[in-house]
Amino acid sequence: MTDLKNFIETNKERFLEELFSLLRIPSVSSKAEHQPDMVKCAERWKELLLAAGCDKAEVHPTQGAPVVYAEKLLDKNAPTVLVYGHYDVMPVEPLELWKTPPFEPTIIDGKIYCRGANDDKGQAFMHAKAFEYLVKTNQLTCNVKFMIEGEEEVGSKNLYGFCEANKEKLKADVILVSDTSMIDSNTPAITVGLRGVLHAEIEAIGTERELHSGLFGGAIANPLIELCKLIAGMTDENGKVMIQGFYDDVRDVPQKERFAISNTPFNEKQYKQAIGAKILIGESGFSTMERVGIRPSFEVTGIYGGHTGAGPKAVIPTKATAKVSMRIVPNQDYDKIGLLLTKYVNEHTPESMKFNVSIDHGGTYYLFSTDNFAYKAAEKAYQAVYNKTPILLYSGGTISIITEFEKTLGIKSLLMGFGLPSDMIHSPNENFSLENFVNGIKTIAQFYKFFAE
Repeated sequence: MTDLKNFIETNKERFLEELFSLLRIPSVSSKAEHQPDMVKCAERWKELLLAAGCDKAEVHPTQGAPVVYAEKLLDKNAPTVLVYGHYDVMPVEPLELWKTPPFEPTIIDGKIYCRGANDDKGQAFMHAKAFEYLVKTNQLTCNVKFMIEGEEEVGSKNLYGFCEANKEKLKADVILVSDTSMIDSNTPAITVGLRGVLHAEIEAIGTERELHSGLFGGAIANPLIELCKLIAGMTDENGKVMIQGFYDDVRDVPQKERFAISNTPFNEKQYKQAIGAKILIGESGFSTMERVGIRPSFEVTGIYGGHTGAGPKAVIPTKATAKVSMRIVPNQDYDKIGLLLTKYVNEHTPESMKFNVSIDHGGTYYLFSTDNFAYKAAEKAYQAVYNKTPILLYSGGTISIITEFEKTLGIKSLLMGFGLPSDMIHSPNENFSLENFVNGIKTIAQFYKFFAE
């Protein structure tokens, strides 16, 4: 593939403008007002996949955001790759923390700044361009299918039914996904493990109406304070989760795997600088890489109640709400964890309050074997581009639908991510390195060569 570099250089500006046309669409799946944008983004993906060389591309409506399906089938006896990605993005608030407009892609110091630049429009788009290169240079030797959804950030709930209804259409030998990260730009990685997740809300309810904080302060319980007390008690000073039974089913990771993790090149100083942290904390007896990859966690992702506008308002609120995200690992079941969470809250509810727990959605953990033939092809592809063997990575993130693919379609998913810890996904100033974008295209193109062989 000696002409791959020239192909990318010749078409780079066009590639970027096409990607920017996706990034400019505010496809925020969690907000109802953006439903027209979801359809617009799906239609744009259809156009781009047809232009890249697909023989067929379709936009399938669902009860939520549409699913884009496209294909190029060369030979029924050839191996088949199903590319999965998502076009929905996280909300952009707080807006004041963005250095550039969140939906206007801007290149600064070799990085694209925009919501979705990495997660997952930028990474999914690498696949379209690697595919285009192979088609236009007559080097494609696999059947290729694309499935791009619009609800990954809210649990992929309508993709489950799409997969169930389209098993024949989605038949493949492997699902190829780029929605994960590397350690740094010089250290390629194949993600072999993902944590699962449980999202929930805890609501504290006090009096029936707001009360004057001067006239009643000190005489009645404050829902915000009581909620904070409850939340604070759910972890100890090292981040260990204090919910009874939480760790009962956690997989005992073999020493061989822990040894592999310990040999992962990890620079604590660079890690802290990349994410803007002063110190690193976590569960005793485990390294940072283990804490975020093979151990479960409990985090509060938002808390609100009472007056949050400008200026004072002397009231005790009637209720307060906390959003929590619990990451789970192999052998843990998110339904069981939800029951344990509810039990803990019920047992720690003071007489002065009423607490409610509502479960939003959950996702199951995922493991991939290095003995898989697709892994071997990916390993060779990274070696061809980076001149080094990729490391194994256990990601703390969750891609809920990945496990469902294996369950419903009977296909394993290979996670070839090109993001970096400093890419600020889900945060203000999300960005994606142009270098990684280009190397991603190169590596994916090489994967097809070795996969077919």
